[in-house]
Formats: sequence, C-alpha cells, structure tokens
Amino acid sequence: MKRTAILLAAGALGLSVLAGCSAKPVTNAPDAGAAGDTVKIGLNYELSGPVASYGQASVAGIKLAAEEINAAGGINGKQIELVSYDTKSDTAEATTLATKLMAQDKVVTVIGPATSGGMKAQIQVAEKNQVPVVSGSSTADDLTVTNGKLNEYVFRTCFNDSFQGTSAANYSSEKLGATTAVIIKDNSNDYSKGLATSFDAQFKANGGSIVAEEAYATGERNFNSILTKIKGQSFDVIYLPGYYEEAGPAIKQARELGITAPILGGDGYDSPKLAEAAGAGLTDVYFTNHYSSEDHDPKVVEFIAAFKKANGADPNAFNALGYDTLKFVADAVSRAAEPTGSAVKDAMADTKDFVGVTGTFSMDPSTHNPVKSIVFIGYKDGVIAVTEKA
Repeated sequence: MKRTAILLAAGALGLSVLAGCSAKPVTNAPDAGAAGDTVKIGLNYELSGPVASYGQASVAGIKLAAEEINAAGGINGKQIELVSYDTKSDTAEATTLATKLMAQDKVVTVIGPATSGGMKAQIQVAEKNQVPVVSGSSTADDLTVTNGKLNEYVFRTCFNDSFQGTSAANYSSEKLGATTAVIIKDNSNDYSKGLATSFDAQFKANGGSIVAEEAYATGERNFNSILTKIKGQSFDVIYLPGYYEEAGPAIKQARELGITAPILGGDGYDSPKLAEAAGAGLTDVYFTNHYSSEDHDPKVVEFIAAFKKANGADPNAFNALGYDTLKFVADAVSRAAEPTGSAVKDAMADTKDFVGVTGTFSMDPSTHNPVKSIVFIGYKDGVIAVTEKA
C-alpha cells in the first residue's frame, strides 16, 4: 500500500506491539547485545501517526516469525535481534532512522516501512550503506525499479499496483463476464489512480469498454452525486480502487440507490471496517489481496492459530505479509555467502520457491518483485463467500 496520510485500522486493533521511539531501539532477542551471538535485523515502521496500523500489524507478524525462528535455533545458530524504531509515519524520519540502523546499529537488513513513501525515502541510504531494505506491503510500481533502473538494494514480498489492476480487469472479464465497466477512483491518491490506470488498460485489452470514469477525493463520504450520475447508464461492473474508509460508504450508497452491479477494488479493502461501513450492501463485492484467512492450506491454518494465540486476534494480510517478510529475510541471511548487506542482497535476489503463508514465490532478479499468485476475496450478504487464487 502506498498511502501516507490516512489512518487505516487494518484489523490490527488490540495487537500488543511495542511502539518504540526514535531515541531508543527496542530489541526482543534473549541475547540482545551479545556480540557475535545475534543477527541484527532493523525494523523501520510506522508505529505511531496517521498510518500506524500498517506498521503495527506488520511488526506483529514479524515478531511472531522471529520468535518461531529463534525457538527453532535461530539463523545458522544465531538468534535474531530485532532493532525497532518508529518512523511516526513521517518519510523524513524514515530516512534518518534508516541511516541510524545501518551506520550505527549495524543491521544486516532493514524491514519496512509499510508504505511506499517511507520505503522510497530509504533508497539512497540503502545504496550508500549497501544494506538491503525490504517491505511486505509497499506496492508502488516505481519502488524497486525507478525510471527503468533497478534499485539494487530494494526488495518487496508483495505484488505491485499494476498487477492488482490488471488482475482485477481479467477477473471482471473472465470470471464475471463483464464487457462494460465504470471506474470510480480517488483522484488525490496515487494508489487509487495507479490501480485505475492498470484496470483501464487491461479491461480494454480484453475487448471491454469503460463507459464512464468518475473521481472523488480522499475523505469523501457522500457519493450520491457520482452514483446518481452513473445509475442511468448500462454497465456490468464498477471498479472502485481505494481504501475502505471511502469504499464502504460508496458501496452502501450504491446499493441503496439500486445499483446491483458487482463492485471490485484492491487490497485497501482489507479491513473489518469495510463491512461496518457498507452494511447490508456488502454483496457482489470483490477485491484483490495478498492472503485470505479463509484459506485452508495447512501452512495458513497453522499461522492463523499461532498468531491468534500470541495476539488474541485473527491475523489480517498485513500481519501475514510481515510474518512472511521476516521469514524471507531469515532465509536469505542463512544462504548468504557472508553476513554482510551485500551478500544478503545477492541471496535475496536469488530466492527460488520460497513458501510463505501469502503464497509461494521466487524473486525476479530484474525487478526485485516476487513472482506470486494473487487472491480474490468476494463478499456475499456481508460475509466472505469467495476466496480464489489467480
């Protein structure tokens, strides 16, 4: 997700995550500080501020993964030491803390921030210090490759925005049989605009047509004028990429106006708050996501049980992505030729068939994006009724 200024609950309420601060690092390894006995991994997350729920949820998953790895003997016999700071949802702070983690704390890699803006703020620092930075949720297309140039020390374990938009268009055409669509996007949000652009291009490539395109701004709660405008038109689906705060009211109002066409969105829908805002109108609503708690894969079931035991709540996609990202990092460190940022970077790029709870993937060495499947989650009568991998 690339949102940088809007609060998202993301289902992480109640998680006991240490917020940290920019003055003192938080470590959770039993041998923290013991020279030569630990592998230092930096966490540079939004633990307070407008997008704190992203960071808190990610760190909760990371902590669970670290505890499991340490209990199993660590990485090549060394315990993981998590050195955690709070960016306060500020990109400038993210840059400062990345420098501190790499130059002063001497971490072998940095995980986070959760947002693309925070991740981008670390790129030059990572290149200068030759320490890889990894995110489980930063989806901006230009994060790992900028202006055609690979950012050598930047990785992610989630898919990017264009993949979501393209996948939603294919799902509309192939699964829902749609040939006409309306796009309603947040014109003040790069995430929403990026998904809309990708959907538009792929839907047309599939032979479909976009009969209308409407825009709203972040924070909008009254969509009646937009919905009334499109109600009289003929269309098969609505693509509404954005976040649950706006999507929930829009879905509710669309159904109240008698618009019954399927509504699709992106991973910004992933919150129990969506159902609260949409009410009884949450039916024939589908969104792309990284993970589903309805997945019956044994590895997913085991993760859900472990997370719930540790945190007292069911995990969401950000918890799962954080968990997988730490496991991915640990795997790369274990295979690295030496315990240096440069060697770990090479091992990350060479990752093949990594098995996580958000899917199995290999890292594309030319883009540092994971090659993985996407999950479609569909609601019927307010509850999840569809979970499909594509």
